[in-house]
Amino acid sequence: MRLRTLFIILVLMLAACGVVLFRISATTGDGVFYVAEGLLLVSVVFSIYFYNKVLKTINAIANGMELLKEQDFSSRLAPVGQHDADRAVEVFNRMISELKTERLRLREQNHFLDLIIQSSPMGVVIMDFNGVITSVNESGVKFLGYTTPDEVVGGTMERLSSPLASRLGSVEQGETRTLRIGDAMIYRCSRLSFIDRGFHHPFILIESLTSEVMKAEKKAYEKVIRMIAHEVNNSVAGVTSAIDSVASELDSLPELKEIMQVCVERCYSMSGFITRFADVVKIPEPILHVEDLNDCVTRCKVFMENMCRERDIRLAVELSEEPVKVNIDSGLVEHVLVNIIKNSAESISSCGDITISTSAPATLVVTDNGKGIDSEVDASLFTPFFSTKPNGQGLGLIFIREVLMKHNCTFSLRTYEDGLTRFKIQFPVIPVR
Repeated sequence: MRLRTLFIILVLMLAACGVVLFRISATTGDGVFYVAEGLLLVSVVFSIYFYNKVLKTINAIANGMELLKEQDFSSRLAPVGQHDADRAVEVFNRMISELKTERLRLREQNHFLDLIIQSSPMGVVIMDFNGVITSVNESGVKFLGYTTPDEVVGGTMERLSSPLASRLGSVEQGETRTLRIGDAMIYRCSRLSFIDRGFHHPFILIESLTSEVMKAEKKAYEKVIRMIAHEVNNSVAGVTSAIDSVASELDSLPELKEIMQVCVERCYSMSGFITRFADVVKIPEPILHVEDLNDCVTRCKVFMENMCRERDIRLAVELSEEPVKVNIDSGLVEHVLVNIIKNSAESISSCGDITISTSAPATLVVTDNGKGIDSEVDASLFTPFFSTKPNGQGLGLIFIREVLMKHNCTFSLRTYEDGLTRFKIQFPVIPVR
């Protein structure tokens, strides 16, 4: 625009000069008149040449700059009929076309990567330089214990009320670590970074190893338990038979006969101990029926009330007003609930409270005010043969885990900031027909 204005001013100045020369020639004679006409003609020709050679080219470049400024890669410059200007227009149009193609390619790639990230079974959590979460995919939301990305985006790992988030803070940049959480879940977590516009952006990859690790654990302890049970039961059966035979001949020695009887009872006790281990690997496949979770809780409360009363523990229920329909094997689920209540009661020294509550959609929570779960113990929960009890076998939580996983439940066992310990079970929701 400035060059165009300059050109117009130049033309006006030349025209003014021509008028002045014309008036001078009119007063001085014909010779000067022809000189004035010649100068005016040269000025016009020069102006036209200057416009065609310089201003058209510059105007074409200026129009192209405006298109680039507006990021308009769809428009093209039209030829102006001047060789140099048309060459500039051709180069510009080819550059714009390549930029448009590259931009579309990058957009398609980014869209493809977004689709992969969103549908990936691995959790992806992207953060800025200050550790604030800027993006998270569906798997990441699920692993962190939330339902929508909006609950996670904008916060930091330290501020999220999630067992996994609190553990992720300890993973250093470039490090990969396997984390076992108190909800029986096992994750491989990596803190990495990618380059965007020349800067490193941190992100976290979360891969669930729960299924693979549990299968390997189960395969290992099933083999060990079967071998031990076979050897011990065979040995105990032979020893018990021999002791019974000897004891029957010791009527004249009552003291020795009594000792023999104690040995027999001890053998039977050992056989029962091994059988309980073997029962863990013989959990039957659930036979599913639609049941009301409230009914299961009511039956378990009646069954466990006496045990809780003997320990001076109040057992209460808070049932959903509406039926909570779930597709379960009621026998196995009630056995699980009995084990959970028993563990809660054993964590309370005296005068405690246990509350069983149900709610939609298909949720059951057992809450107690016992001594709670230490952070050191939390990572070892649901591990085979791990127990905090002096004479514990480490089978109760394994049985609970196996049954709940056969029902495709999600569950967690945590002590919260209010001091209460909650065992939460989320059953699959029955689809509405």
